[in-house]
Amino acid sequence: MKKGKVLNRSRPLRAVLLALAVSAALSAQAQSPIASPVPAGELAPALDAYARQTGVQLVYRADQLRGARTHGVQAGLPPQQALDRLLRGSGLVAQRDGDGAVLIVPAPLLAQAGPAPAPRPAPAPVPQAAPAPAPVTELQTLQVTGSRIPRAEIEGPAPITVITADDIAAGGFTSVPDVMQSLTQNGGQTQSQQSAGGADFSPGAQQVDLRGLGPNHTLVLVNGRRIADFPLPFGGRSNFTDVSSLPLGMIERIEVLTGSASAIYGSDAISGVVNFILKRKADGTTLDYRYGQTERGDAESHRFNLSSGFSSGALDVVAGFEYRRQEPLWGFDRAQQDSTFDGPTANSRLPQRNFLITDYYDDYLDPGEATCDALSGLNEGSMQYAFRPRYGYYCGSDRSVAYRTIISKRDGVNGYASLTYAFGNGSEWFADLQAGRHEVSLFRAPRSWALMTPDGVEHDYFYNRNTEQLEYWQRQFTLEEMGGLRTGMVETTQKTLGVTTGLRGSWAGDWDYELALSHSQYTARISWPQIVAERANALFLGPLLGYDEDGYPIYDADHARMYQPLSRAEYDSIFARTTYHPESESQTLSMTLTQGELFTLPGGAAGFAATAEIGHQSYDLKPDPLATQYYYYSWKDSDGAGSRNRWALASELRMPLLDSLSLSAAARYDQYRFAGRDPAKFTWSTGLEWRPVDTLLARASYGTAFRAPDLHYVFTGPGNDETSVDDLYRCAVEEPDEAIDDCSYSGEGIIRSRDGNRDLEPETSTSWTAGVVWSPLRGVDLSVDYFDIDMRNQVRDMGTREILQAERDCRLGLDGNTLGSPFCNEMLARITRTPSGSLYGVHVNPINIARESTSGIDASLTLRWDTAIGTIGLNGGYTWVRAHEVQDYPDVPVVDKFAINSGYGIPRTKANLRLSWERDAWSASIQGRRLGRLPNDDSYYELWSPDDGTDPWIGATYRYNANVQFNVTEAAQLSLTVVNLFDKKPPYDPTSTAYPYYDISWFDTEGRTFYVQYTHRFGGSASR
Repeated sequence: MKKGKVLNRSRPLRAVLLALAVSAALSAQAQSPIASPVPAGELAPALDAYARQTGVQLVYRADQLRGARTHGVQAGLPPQQALDRLLRGSGLVAQRDGDGAVLIVPAPLLAQAGPAPAPRPAPAPVPQAAPAPAPVTELQTLQVTGSRIPRAEIEGPAPITVITADDIAAGGFTSVPDVMQSLTQNGGQTQSQQSAGGADFSPGAQQVDLRGLGPNHTLVLVNGRRIADFPLPFGGRSNFTDVSSLPLGMIERIEVLTGSASAIYGSDAISGVVNFILKRKADGTTLDYRYGQTERGDAESHRFNLSSGFSSGALDVVAGFEYRRQEPLWGFDRAQQDSTFDGPTANSRLPQRNFLITDYYDDYLDPGEATCDALSGLNEGSMQYAFRPRYGYYCGSDRSVAYRTIISKRDGVNGYASLTYAFGNGSEWFADLQAGRHEVSLFRAPRSWALMTPDGVEHDYFYNRNTEQLEYWQRQFTLEEMGGLRTGMVETTQKTLGVTTGLRGSWAGDWDYELALSHSQYTARISWPQIVAERANALFLGPLLGYDEDGYPIYDADHARMYQPLSRAEYDSIFARTTYHPESESQTLSMTLTQGELFTLPGGAAGFAATAEIGHQSYDLKPDPLATQYYYYSWKDSDGAGSRNRWALASELRMPLLDSLSLSAAARYDQYRFAGRDPAKFTWSTGLEWRPVDTLLARASYGTAFRAPDLHYVFTGPGNDETSVDDLYRCAVEEPDEAIDDCSYSGEGIIRSRDGNRDLEPETSTSWTAGVVWSPLRGVDLSVDYFDIDMRNQVRDMGTREILQAERDCRLGLDGNTLGSPFCNEMLARITRTPSGSLYGVHVNPINIARESTSGIDASLTLRWDTAIGTIGLNGGYTWVRAHEVQDYPDVPVVDKFAINSGYGIPRTKANLRLSWERDAWSASIQGRRLGRLPNDDSYYELWSPDDGTDPWIGATYRYNANVQFNVTEAAQLSLTVVNLFDKKPPYDPTSTAYPYYDISWFDTEGRTFYVQYTHRFGGSASR
């Protein structure tokens, strides 16, 4: 104080006494039952009424309450119970701030399968002059009644990433797969729209692969409920969830939990859980339209959203509709991949071999320049007389390689509705309905033909009586012969349906319950263009005349027939479509009981939840019967159909041991029944949170997880393909002094047969995390977490080499193996040899054999501060994978997925960073993504050598999106988004010699793309 100033000692004393009195009054008010009922209606006014009665400080985000409704509460309830009743069904929960405020936040991911975290006990409210709440002020994006809430107060024991609808808009994302690819924890190599494997096995579908452990190890939920798998298996092997058709415009937020979470969710949650939360609140009626096209004027897209809702007495309804249309983008639309001339090497730049005849020694039989000149008008004038060094001349097109889609054509609609009906006793009926229909068209490549005989053997070579020599004929059909590209499209119609209904309310006073029945199904009609092998054989070669003494088929074929273009009628005579009608479905009946105050600990009340579930899952490929025979050229598929039942019991407990220390634990027991078996698994998890101060959270979690065997791994029917192997037994016996590569019996062609395994056991894993969340300053949040996942008993197909090695060891008595043992009997039964002793076939099926582990660090940063020019924000995420190792079999070396020549193509690091600015009606952001280095093509295929003179790595790449929004009025908003702001192309790889000459799992040549979006709201509150 200043010198000479006299202190009036009575004033501080009176102030202290007054503060204590007000504090005591407010504390008593906060503990007393509410005196007046809070009527049903909009949630925000109801919370204000609650705050006025209780004096409790409420903290919430205005946008999260917009459109939310409550069924009200009766007088006489304790404040905490009354608040829980007000929030029931809103998707929001209450959490306590250390300053005595109550934070209203969306229910976290784990809470959707268990209880909401028990609120920490509130100290007495800050003294105020009157019981009325303090003025509401805006802090970051929170509406606060006299409190500061750091992020360290909100986070739980396990790291959860939340992506809101605003984040999606600011990041410039245009589809759910785009959002998922930006997620730093999503490090797996999945199928893109250009993927040949995707076109053959799961056309139109796209996946999520958290931690790079495979799409089948990521559990995908919609509104906390399981959805049906895509009805065809990933890579023809395992089941997975398709995210391509999820409606981006109807998503409120996406919550991502990485790590083992089976103790909460049951099977599949080994690498993590992705939960898509659809909008459940209607702020009047909202119309939203987005138009997009690339800078080059192609790949045009449209998206239209309509959402609305109404209340009628006790009934609340929210509904939404989305229409999407995407025009295709073709390979020939981009200069970087419109021709074989774009290849990085001389051989890769050679035209495709559209018309080709060779002799037995693979020397090309020269058709003559005049022959190719007569064909020069084909494939839009690109057919030419071409020469391949060391082989010879042929007729080929440089342009035909680009006859495929970069972006698929899509035309689809999605609808969603959420209904609740409140009964007078505090309970309610609820129902969610989701339905979608999408038509997807893509072009894999022009159809081709070579000789395949009725037994399915692609002989390639035949004896041509006309020329008296062994020959090989190959044709790739041209655009003109097909009658346009439309004929060759892979056509998919996807239909999805999800229905959940149930009751929730209170039981025995202070227990809450939810009884829910959910059904989800995915049906499809998928049609592939095909060439009928027998018809094409007859058209080009004439009738089969028999087989020569070496087993080669005999034909009398005129070369002129090969070099004569087909008429449309001739092409149609050998063309057909194979159509599948696959379907999958899942049903779950669950009962959950929650108790927010099971018992009291020094830190507050313990929360508890218990769940019982029964469920059913099934799939049926329903292939074209002809596709399971040797009917179509180079296409023989397997059938598959099966189902399983399951039941589970689970519980979760959250215990605030001290005011600063909380412990959570969960346990679950699942039993499955299928194929006459009933495998079961117990899983558990625990988490610890320590808050020494409000701005710092130290946390750790540990959990076990499992995945029940994939239905397709179990029930797939017999199928064949061709491969080459080394005959280890004959090499060891007949040429023991030769290296395997020099042995006469290396590289033998065989038929590999495969079917399912009904004795598979669940895959298992353990996972732990440890980290900190620090909020040192207002608007500053930092989190760093270490993760570690170890997966055992991973399902893999048996390897042909391992089977042949076992045959050698058993026959020669190596490594303790003896003929007649059960192991040797099983291995020898898998091998088929001809009477002469040559290998003919090897039978494989999936087994529990592999082990895979990964560990690393996730980090995130959020900065937000007010300046003279507006509010500046900075949000970033970073993932560094310390190690990712896989061991397919116990007796083979462990493979480091990041090593040179590992055979894997995943990045060690991923990062994203968004800079944003807001001022008055304007906002803008720029989002950057960094993808760490990847192996070059040679390293991916395990071919790289230091002598090649190339770098085994493709350097890190950067991509940027930008977004600008302007609130024209309170009801209208206009925005512009630019994707790939700097028009970056895929990185150059001098070893990528296969079209399109870059890694399609991570890149494409779409280029800079613009999107204009207009949003208009009718009724409801003001615009965001």
